[in-house]
This record gives sequence, structure tokens and C-alpha cells, in this order.
Amino acid sequence: MSVDPQHLLRELFATAIDAAHPRQVLEPYLPADRSGRVIVIGAGKAAAAMALVVENCWQGEVCGLVVTRYGHGAPCKKIEVVEAAHPVPDAAGQAVAKRVLELISHLSEDDRVIFLLSGGGSALLALPAAGITLADKQAINKALLKSGATIGEMNCVRKHLSAIKGGRLARASWPATVYTYAISDVPGDQATVIASGPTVGDPSTSQQALAILKRYQIEIPASVRTWLQSPESETVKPGDPVLARSHFQLIARPQQSLEAVAVKVRQAGFSPLILGDLEGEARDVAKVHAGIARQIIQHGQPLAAPCVILSGGETTVTVRGNGRGGRNAEFLLSLTDSLKGLPGVYALAGDTDGIDGSEDNAGAIMTPTSYARAEALGLSASDELDNNNGYGYFAALDGLIITEPTRTNVNDFRAILILESPERESPEHDA
Repeated sequence: MSVDPQHLLRELFATAIDAAHPRQVLEPYLPADRSGRVIVIGAGKAAAAMALVVENCWQGEVCGLVVTRYGHGAPCKKIEVVEAAHPVPDAAGQAVAKRVLELISHLSEDDRVIFLLSGGGSALLALPAAGITLADKQAINKALLKSGATIGEMNCVRKHLSAIKGGRLARASWPATVYTYAISDVPGDQATVIASGPTVGDPSTSQQALAILKRYQIEIPASVRTWLQSPESETVKPGDPVLARSHFQLIARPQQSLEAVAVKVRQAGFSPLILGDLEGEARDVAKVHAGIARQIIQHGQPLAAPCVILSGGETTVTVRGNGRGGRNAEFLLSLTDSLKGLPGVYALAGDTDGIDGSEDNAGAIMTPTSYARAEALGLSASDELDNNNGYGYFAALDGLIITEPTRTNVNDFRAILILESPERESPEHDA
């Protein structure tokens, strides 16, 4: 089979991104009646691109305000686009969150609000609760990002420290009708977790938020502890009357991207194996993928080569070193260390938003020669993994993937391409 493995992997990554782009997925879900006035608000890495779609297809009066990450804007003319920091919130995010809240407060039941939500919205729409400073939220956010906490755990804490998340935006909009359109970047696609669920009921509690901070040994400022121990810190719960006019619609999710990629894989003459949305430490998830790759090569199970293993989700990284990382680079570095140049195996891991953590790359690519080439440069995969230096490792190999911001976000994408292997055992051993 004649195929350029690296080119194919890059094509698969591009397919995953395109399948989740707002220009492909949003318009069919918008209200059938697009006349009259609508207020558009939004938060997330895809928010500006989503706002542009609404502008282009809405027939009535459009106004509004959305916030996205620096560099992720779009040329909207009627909806204001503000850029702010992610993953650690900044003053710009706090200022725009205040303006968003003011914009949708004091509305009537005749008003319509479209809320455009995507991954990153939790940090971008940062409005601390009463008595909590932005510095407090920044410190806790940084500690959570380094702790290995899952996205669900981080968002549980975030929403209980917020004046806008955990259903509070829907409460502020009442009695207006709110249509939330969301692109999921979380395993399980839970509405309460995507950007900390500003317009949906939240079943988690302040006590759970305190327990998460304690579990990861995160220092809690006195103001934060006092707030979380107060009944006022509780989020809006499912079934609350203020949610009666709030409608939530998921318009893109990681599984859709994986399925679109699987079609592309078959067209290229390979068999796809979709593992789905995965969580866990990036280095550990990589070891599982390596084990599956070896099983395919040695025994033709659970499917035979040539094939492509596909997975998504959001892994975590517990920072132990001081290298330049990113969870996708960490995944690939651990995979490289596990496979040690196993012939016929190529892999790509990247974040569909175009940014792997806080670096300038979307991810990286591994080839069967990566391990040996790095060794020749004096780079030990295991040592660099101990230092969380996946970025530096693959930069030295010219293996970083740079896409620039994609303006969507269905989280991580991983593809492991396995070519025909000479190690495959004979059929009688498979029986």
C-alpha cells in the first residue's frame, strides 16, 4: 500500500477539526424564525467563529458580545468580539464577563438571547463571586491545572467561585428565552461541564468543590473558604424555575469528529478502531495505546493491520518537571518511550483548538525513527518525560504540528497508524 503516513495523519487531524467547525455545524440548529431582534453572547475558543455564522444567517436585528481566547477572533461587524486569556483568566476576561451579565440582565419575556458556548469558556468568562478577587481565582486555577485534576473537577470548583457559571447566567437572563448552542470539549458531553454550564442546572455542591481543593492539596485563601462555606455559593440546581425558558443544544461533539475521521481512514484503505473519549494521565493513556498497538502488530487483535487507532477526550498532566509540555506532546512522548521505535507505527496527537495547553503548537507527530533520532541527539525519552518536556523533545525532531488557532474545540485528537507488520504471527497461532 502506497501511502505517506505523516501526510495521512495530518489529513486526518484536519478532518477532525473541519467536522466540528462552526461554519459546518451551527446554522442548521438556529431557530427557524430568524426575524426580529436577538442578543448574542458567547464564550469559548469557537465563540467568535460561531458569532460570525449567526451574523451571516440572521435576518433580523443582531447585537451582542462574545469573548474568545487571544488570537481566536473573527471579523464580526454587528457582534462585538473581545479577546482574553486562557487557561488562566485575566482582567480582560473579568471585564467582559461583567459586560455580558449587564447585557442580559433586566430583559423581558419577549426578548431572545443566543448563547454561543465552547471549550475555554469557563476561563474566558471569569467573574469572581462576591468577596473573591481575580487573583484568588487565578492562583486556584493555576494550581488545578498543575494538579492532575480532571476537567470536571476543575469546573466544579470554577462554577462555585463564579458569579456567572453553574446556571447563574440563565438566572440573570430570566424571563427572556435563552438558546444555548454548545460545542463539546469534554468527555461525556455533559452540559453542566462544558464551560462550567452557565445556562444549565448544576447538581454539584460547594462541599464537593471544597473536597476537590483538599484532595489536590491546593491552598485556599480565607475569602474562598468563607464563600464556599456559605449557602450563597451554591449554584442553580436542576429544576429551578429560572431555567424554564433556557434551552440547551449540543451542536458538535468529539464523537462526530472521530466518526468523520473513520470515514476518511476507510477511504485511504485502512481499518479504523475508535476508542472514544478518554481521560486519565496523558502518560498512562499512552501506555494503553502502546499496548493495543503491540497487540495488533503481534497478534492481529482486536483488528489486523493496516489500521488506525483513534481516540479523543481530555487527558491530564501532573506537572513534576519544568519542561515545556502540553498534554498531547506528553502523550506522544510517553508513547515514544513505550514503543521505542516499533517498526510500522506512526502517531499524531493534537488539540483541535490548535493550542496544546499554553504552547504555540497544536501537538506533535511520532514516526518509527523518532526514538532513535532523539537518542542520537542525546535526548532520552524517559528523562524528558520526567521533566514534562514533550514540546522540547519533538521540537528537536522537527515534529511539532503548528496549525494556528482553528476557532473550534472538540478537545484532543489522537491517531496511531499501524502499517502491515512482518511481526504478525501465523494464522494457526491466532486460532
